[in-house]
Amino acid sequence: MSKGIFITATGTDVGKTFVTGLIVKKLRAAGYKAGYYKAALSGAEITENGLIPGDADYVNRVANIGETMENLVSYVYEKAVSPHLAARLEGNPVEMEVVKAAYKKAASQYDYITVEGSGGIICPIRYDHIKIMLEDIIKELALSTVLIADAGLGTINAAVLTVEYMRQKDIPIKGIIFNHYHEGDVREEDNIKMVEIMTGLPVIACVKDNDPELSLDADKLAALYD
Repeated sequence: MSKGIFITATGTDVGKTFVTGLIVKKLRAAGYKAGYYKAALSGAEITENGLIPGDADYVNRVANIGETMENLVSYVYEKAVSPHLAARLEGNPVEMEVVKAAYKKAASQYDYITVEGSGGIICPIRYDHIKIMLEDIIKELALSTVLIADAGLGTINAAVLTVEYMRQKDIPIKGIIFNHYHEGDVREEDNIKMVEIMTGLPVIACVKDNDPELSLDADKLAALYD
């Protein structure tokens, strides 16, 4: 039976995609049959061959998945805005049934599915006569989450508020991964310690810029999936 985890973050540009790539890469290098999925991606690269969904393309290459883009991401938008606004501007709004079917297909092909969210946890995916928030996708897919946070200035506020919101929405959180980490930085070490104390969540890993791999045992990583 396939297992999954949902990767979300304290905000945009925290590094979800980079960390997600390391997660999938780690599992696959250890022999796990691991795949990737993203419901909606906005800000795709425009090329002569059409729109290239950068996040999905990056994870596909870094983790050496070898999948076609249509199997990795369901909705791709050109505008680098929230998916609900991109759909309003470009058409093709997200349908939950399409997302569920795509995830089910991925689950039939892989034993471990890493689902990457869009933006931070409070992200409108669709907001017209139908309202879909990012949290709705997490709940529909019945997934637990891993939270990605920046190790630097402001992360205590961002991480604690994000965790409190997720708990109010009954979203299970397995732990936190800190990105843009600089070993020996007193401020960052204190940030990480304070977030761990104030949220009661474990710090799963700390990721430095351009890290080639995740500093976490693959079996322990796989145990986060359910």
